[in-house]
Amino acid sequence: MSRSDATLTNVARSAEVSPSTVSKVLNGRSGVSAKTRARVEQALRSHGYSPPGERHRQPFIELVFERVESVFAIEIIRGVQRAAVARGLSLVLSETGNRHTPGPEWLDQVLRRRPSGVVLVFSDLPVSAKERLSLRGIPFVILDPAGDPAPDVPSVGSANWSGGVQAARHLIELGHRSIAVIGGPNDMMCSRARVSGFRAALDEAGVPFREDALRWGNFLREDGLQLGRELLQLKDRPTAIFAGNDLMALGVLEAARMLGLSVPRDVSVVGYDDLEIAHWSGPPLTTVRQPLAEMGEQAALLALDAQDGALRAARVDLATSLVVRESTAPPPKR
Repeated sequence: MSRSDATLTNVARSAEVSPSTVSKVLNGRSGVSAKTRARVEQALRSHGYSPPGERHRQPFIELVFERVESVFAIEIIRGVQRAAVARGLSLVLSETGNRHTPGPEWLDQVLRRRPSGVVLVFSDLPVSAKERLSLRGIPFVILDPAGDPAPDVPSVGSANWSGGVQAARHLIELGHRSIAVIGGPNDMMCSRARVSGFRAALDEAGVPFREDALRWGNFLREDGLQLGRELLQLKDRPTAIFAGNDLMALGVLEAARMLGLSVPRDVSVVGYDDLEIAHWSGPPLTTVRQPLAEMGEQAALLALDAQDGALRAARVDLATSLVVRESTAPPPKR
């Protein structure tokens, strides 16, 4: 009997189940109640069970989104694909859950698939999910986390606070003093950090932050269109709008056009991300670049470098930079 067989036999005895039930739990198969599964997993931890080595992993990395439907996702896919190819692996995409955590069905499926690593976008993981992945030796990394991940969760993001500062300073240097802000979802750390950095730069320059001109969207073009129309019709119309991502900024450009306003003559617009479409908007969009492809690549490499589920707690933040194009100019004279 091998050492691993002996370990599984001991685990089964401690959990008062059969070795086949332990095997089902380890392989993420159905047919085990939640109560029994929890008891087996506790026994595995108590016995210091070591997950199988890399020979049991499949030659692909799994990239998990809430939705794969925008150029934002395409940039991340490019980066993860780059890392996968460099390691001789394939890439598998999954859609599941919401922007905070993957759906419960995904966990059982990924345990059966046994990828070489997992990158989760805009997600966090419950403690039980982290434990189950670690028990199976499946390393994972959170990319641009929606919340503040636990210290033991490796993550890769960008310097969102600094990006907000860069956007504000650019508009201040142009002479803007009446600036509106459309943030992303208020329950996402990256959204709040961008707005916080923007506010801090205004405070530093002695420029009032317009609470009446602060709106929160969902990173969608439709939000920029709707909220942009609302802001541009305020009695005290702002001379500039900072949008929390490029898609919302494109919506603001359309809102200005519909209201007969010219960008940047009547209002300046700054986005965030520097997606490829920012080059081709009318006018080309001034934006804060976050290196999405590089973030995806770093997250994938961090996951693949972890050995047998022994995750290295790490937080990697890549630098942002301002890209000035034609959507910003000094404010109009009033």
